[in-house]
Amino acid sequence: MSTFSIFLALIIVVSFLLILVVMVQNPKGGGLSSAFGGGGQQLGGVQKTTDFLDRSTWVLASLLLVLILLANSTVTRNNELSESSLINEEATEAVIPEEIPETLPEIPVQKEEE
Repeated sequence: MSTFSIFLALIIVVSFLLILVVMVQNPKGGGLSSAFGGGGQQLGGVQKTTDFLDRSTWVLASLLLVLILLANSTVTRNNELSESSLINEEATEAVIPEEIPETLPEIPVQKEEE
């Protein structure tokens, strides 16, 4: 298993976790903390649930960015294969004819019937 495959698997896992954390949050500020204790009742540290979700969103997003950059650095690029064989000197000598004919052969043209 290559390092790129490992980074790709980690990117998928972190992306899934980030989606879950974002979906748990309530855009109006209630979110998971209001589901456990309500707005006025703060029981057992539920007050810090929104802080935890906020921090975990930033941590997972940062981790995702770092993993993407690391995965990009592990991609191998083969420069030898990117060159075309037509540009090769040996190939151009075989393609160019030694003598250029003075007249071109006539190509029969089919006339369209009206």
